[in-house]
Amino acid sequence: MDTQSSAKVNTRKRRKEAPGPNGATEEDGIPLKMPRCAIGLRQPAPFSDEIEEDFSKPYVRVTMEEASRGTPCERPVRVYADGIFDLFHSGHARALMQAKNLFPNTYLIVGVCSDELTHNFKGFTVMNENERYDAVQHCRYVDEVVRNAPWTLTPEFLAEHRIDFVAHDDIPYSSAGSDDVYKHIKEAGMFAPTQRTEGISTSDIITRIVRDYDVYARRNLQRGYTAKELNVSFINEKKYHLQERVDKVKKKVKDVEEKSKEFVQKVEEKSIDLIQKWEEKSREFIGSFLEMFGPEGALKHMLKEGKGRMLQAISPKQSPSSSPTRERSPSPSFRWPFSGKTSPPSSPANLSRHKAAAYDIRYSYLEQSKFGSYVLLTQVQ
Repeated sequence: MDTQSSAKVNTRKRRKEAPGPNGATEEDGIPLKMPRCAIGLRQPAPFSDEIEEDFSKPYVRVTMEEASRGTPCERPVRVYADGIFDLFHSGHARALMQAKNLFPNTYLIVGVCSDELTHNFKGFTVMNENERYDAVQHCRYVDEVVRNAPWTLTPEFLAEHRIDFVAHDDIPYSSAGSDDVYKHIKEAGMFAPTQRTEGISTSDIITRIVRDYDVYARRNLQRGYTAKELNVSFINEKKYHLQERVDKVKKKVKDVEEKSKEFVQKVEEKSIDLIQKWEEKSREFIGSFLEMFGPEGALKHMLKEGKGRMLQAISPKQSPSSSPTRERSPSPSFRWPFSGKTSPPSSPANLSRHKAAAYDIRYSYLEQSKFGSYVLLTQVQ
């Protein structure tokens, strides 16, 4: 009872786009996270005609205030919910969950209408009554299932199953010549409203199948069902097989296109990388070339430096202009380049003529070296 009392009553409308698990939100009063537990039901809900009832105790219906406040464990609030439950889906389960959580201590009885009643008042069903009974039996919120439930609830039926409240969405349900089959239940104060789940219903599911009939027919043919089982004509069967082959060819072409696009993309990426590397290398090569052979390159400086060193090596050393000039006597081993004989000793009269000759020789050497002639001339002392 403590566990059930801790559960909050869910009366808000659920939305399909809710972010929590199974579409639950914080507004629903259901925690988005909960501890893992292994507690669960191991058997399906029993049918009402299989349960032995104790009729020795008188049936006294509880009020809404008493039910909301909580009843003893041995006297749960008996809530009844009925429906067709064709193609049992999450919308059905959510409605039953809301009915189960209406009160702290709830015993949920679910009535399922038979095929005969449903076909007469609502229309043809996809699942037969036994399949629908079995689907509801295996819903975790259900405590008891009533087979062949009545379309309109009578006082006798309510008393027989000792029902305290009837749970259903509060939209008027017009059927069987009545504007609302739950009108008398609402007037008696026994109606407990629940909310429908948006985006899911049996009619929506059938609409999807009818809208995409060709897709599902081809799907089942592919899974091994025969055209006769699917009520498909011979021409449509051949058409579906042809469409299947065309789709396979389209898929192969699409796969080839995707692979070719990936290949082209990889080639483009590699070519872009190669071009970028080539540009980087070309910039490095051009920069190195300009550093070596440019107007202010290293080669020009090397040539200038080498030329200067060569000129310095072959040029005679001149005395500073400020230093006094001293005249030296000719070396005894000096020979004129145009004579093989040793020159006679110079007399004082001839000394001035030797100095003039030496001046002329130096002058001619300097003039020639200016134009790049590297002829080594003998210096006259």
